Amino acid sequence: MTPPHNYLAVIKVVGIGGGGVNAVNRMIEQGLKGVEFIAVNTDAQALLMSDADVKLDVGRELTRGLGAGADPEVGRKAAEDHKDEIEEVLKGADMVFVTAGEGGGTGTGGAPVVASIARKLGALTIGVVTRPFSFEGKRRGGQAETGIGSLRESCDTLIVIPNDRLLQLGDAAVSLMDAFRSADEVLLNGVQGITDLITTPGLINVDFADVKSVMSGAGSALMGIGSSRGEGRAVKAAESAINSPLLEASMEGAHGVLLSIAGGSDLGLFEINEAASLVQEAAHVDANIIFGTVIDDSLGDEVRVTVIAAGFDAGAPARRPVEAQPAAARRNPIASVVPGDSGADRYGQHHLDRDRDRVPARAAANSAPAREELDDDLDVPRFLR
Repeated sequence: MTPPHNYLAVIKVVGIGGGGVNAVNRMIEQGLKGVEFIAVNTDAQALLMSDADVKLDVGRELTRGLGAGADPEVGRKAAEDHKDEIEEVLKGADMVFVTAGEGGGTGTGGAPVVASIARKLGALTIGVVTRPFSFEGKRRGGQAETGIGSLRESCDTLIVIPNDRLLQLGDAAVSLMDAFRSADEVLLNGVQGITDLITTPGLINVDFADVKSVMSGAGSALMGIGSSRGEGRAVKAAESAINSPLLEASMEGAHGVLLSIAGGSDLGLFEINEAASLVQEAAHVDANIIFGTVIDDSLGDEVRVTVIAAGFDAGAPARRPVEAQPAAARRNPIASVVPGDSGADRYGQHHLDRDRDRVPARAAANSAPAREELDDDLDVPRFLR
């Protein structure tokens, strides 16, 4: 008689290119559990510095291990030349995250190749990438947009993190190293917000099939992160997440939402309910909301909320402009979307009446003087402060 097997979801994180490999190193450093790490690069020297479980040098013949020279075509060809090796390391995965910094060579050109192979193997494929800072130049920005478009077609779900919005979370004295470290940290939280739901036991458990129901074929997605301590911590963290400067658009219209609430063992049912209700109000009225909790006593009295919204009717949420907003405006993301012309790179007109009617009490509460002193806690997640 064959003994029963206990099957666990096999999750692999592939960092491709310099930015992707740096992000993987950050995830390993922070102790992300339950996943296998794979580093892919055309730069052999940078690859040697990685702590990933598997290292794949795809630049041996084409670039002689010297990198792609910020040319996405070189990155694409290098990945295609090593398709068999990439397929071999991805075999058996139920979920594959492809992470990269868009705008360069290896990540921009190679990420769609890796994602296509993962989907062909039947894995739920999620892209988590950064859009470059404006100061990195128009050429890099243009290459990033092209790469994001290609990756979107190759993934089930694509989360794009705009580096420019990280400037809204820091002060004028932030160093370049700290800025890029913050970008790596956000990539980490994008992956961790999903994987922890599956791999970490909680008060309310979520399995791989639940996550797949939201993420499979969902297209573009938005991610918001928030944290808070003290009285009303869960709802404040949820407010911070749906108001996050990382969100390029409103959550309105999202048909699928993954909601992760992490806290210590004292996390209460009623505070969880209040936070989840707030997120539900911000999404589509018929949204499929997959909700789970993660118990992590290392957080102390902090509650951390991660919201990933996907499944928009138009295929992708309309982009919001990157500009510094007053704290009061950021606290109500649904009412602060800038209207304009439709189009891939313009800002879509959002219909806000439903949400305004639905949450007047919440908006009034947000404007109360007693809440003003909490602005910093609401607007800036603790890990970025």
